[in-house]
Amino acid sequence: MANIKQQKKRVLTNEIARRRNQAIRSRLRTETRKFNAAVESGDKEAAEAQLRLASKMYDKAVTKGTIHRNNAANKKSGMAARFNKMA
Repeated sequence: MANIKQQKKRVLTNEIARRRNQAIRSRLRTETRKFNAAVESGDKEAAEAQLRLASKMYDKAVTKGTIHRNNAANKKSGMAARFNKMA
């Protein structure tokens, strides 16, 4: 690391951002896993509720800059397709 005051600040802020992004991505994976479990069990109501929650969280992650908007759109459309196949 450079011996520069601004670089030392950037190291600290980058670590804070890294931890925030890590927590958001972990939560996204958890909610996606819950959705997949609901689809596997065939519980349509639970799957629909979980799909809404996961979609909302993906949108929020995009606004925070954690993931790219196309990545979120791809994940959401895949989940919606799995949900629609249940019927």
